[in-house]
Amino acid sequence: MKIILAKSAGFCFGVKRATTMAFDAAGKCSRICSLGPIIHSPQLVRKLEEEGVEVVRRVEDVPGGAVIIRSHGVTADELEELRRRDLEIVDATCPFVKKAQEFARKLSREGYVVVLVGEAEHPEVQGIVSYASGGEVFTVADRAEAEALPRKKRIGVVAQTTQSFENLQQIVGVCLEKSLELRVYNTICDATSVRQNEAREIAAKSDLMLVIGGFNSANTSRLAQICKEILPATHHIETASQIDPGWFHNVQTVGITAGASTPRWIIEEVLERVGTVGK
Repeated sequence: MKIILAKSAGFCFGVKRATTMAFDAAGKCSRICSLGPIIHSPQLVRKLEEEGVEVVRRVEDVPGGAVIIRSHGVTADELEELRRRDLEIVDATCPFVKKAQEFARKLSREGYVVVLVGEAEHPEVQGIVSYASGGEVFTVADRAEAEALPRKKRIGVVAQTTQSFENLQQIVGVCLEKSLELRVYNTICDATSVRQNEAREIAAKSDLMLVIGGFNSANTSRLAQICKEILPATHHIETASQIDPGWFHNVQTVGITAGASTPRWIIEEVLERVGTVGK
């Protein structure tokens, strides 16, 4: 059985940076927590907990000492409150997410109605929205939601960093019809596009596709969706233990990719398990 592993599978720059900062801080600080999980990998979050990094959900739950800001960022109000409390802040926000926050604030201040392409419940999206709070902000997930937007004179568009370029294109096209003036900032991370294109290529020449990553990871879920559209025999898994040997009946080629928050050791465990099943 042939196994094709995506070259880009696993940590992106922003996640690698955030996890390195978190483990370094854990080794230096006697009292430390993270505001929300540092990345969307339950397995890595557990490893950080073993190093003493407690996950808290609200600013008021931060016990003191040092606090890590997750790679997805936090809202403007949360960041301001952390600063007011005079805590030691380890800001592990992905630089690409910070850029999206800055563009949202810039558009709002310049009088544009901000349209954010993304998933409303995702922490990254909630953070970006908060930076445009001075004016009207709409979050749209797809073309259908964009079609429901009211007409506005000036619209500014930014995107969740893990969105697909095709989805952004479609929504921008709708916004062009709904405005007299349109400004667009393509804030999709290059690593996202690379992973998605690679996944498409591998799925097209495989009999079975495994997409590894947290079930709460937006970019991993999107990879799984993209692959499933090409190859219905696609499975989103978090760990090797979730692999079903029954999936491999009459399979000659297995494609494997992983989200940007998936640790390398989990990918290696999946490769080992697939190799065992394929014998």
